[in-house]
Amino acid sequence: MFHKEGHRIIINTFLIVAVFALAAEYLIPIFWLKMGVQISALLIFLLVLQFFRNPKRITPQNEKQLIAPVDGKVVIIEEVYEKEYFKDKRLQVSIFMSPLNVHVTRYTMSGQIKFSKYHPGKYLVAWHPKSSELNERTTIVLENKIFGEVLYRQIAGAVARRIVNYAQVGSAVTQGADAGFIKFGSRVDLFVPLGTPLDIKVGDRVKGGIQPIAHKA
Repeated sequence: MFHKEGHRIIINTFLIVAVFALAAEYLIPIFWLKMGVQISALLIFLLVLQFFRNPKRITPQNEKQLIAPVDGKVVIIEEVYEKEYFKDKRLQVSIFMSPLNVHVTRYTMSGQIKFSKYHPGKYLVAWHPKSSELNERTTIVLENKIFGEVLYRQIAGAVARRIVNYAQVGSAVTQGADAGFIKFGSRVDLFVPLGTPLDIKVGDRVKGGIQPIAHKA
């Protein structure tokens, strides 16, 4: 399955690849060069397909757990001052997604959307310390009775050029449901209340929509 945000790009890439492959077939007489062009075009198409893949995942609903919002590697776990919404200290968990990861963003818990804001910005590499403040990003806050308010931030990277966010203020959402998409490499920061027990550590690789990353004691 492929995410709906990639349908147009997949079709356009297929058409471009087909043109290059046919042109190489009829215009390049040197066999090895023709095959090289055709294979390169095919590899580019396969890379686009894998990037927009959207594997079906069944989220085990658990109101006492937060699940990973995306696939990727945990690169930061630290206590920070969150200055945009909470304006106090929170526990930050950052997950970095390479271009090879699934890039679907999923709701970490069920609840209501309390805040949703888009910020235009730069395209620093996603692991840059200032990327969460300077890069293009969205900030979304979910609330429920178990965890209270939990904030997550979609952050564009050096390659990512578009963030898709489906969260609308006032909407009720379901844990594991599709919350958006970040095209071509990025990071997601999650801000939870201090003292929240975590089920992951820096360096762990997590799977969005399935893997628990925190729980309510």
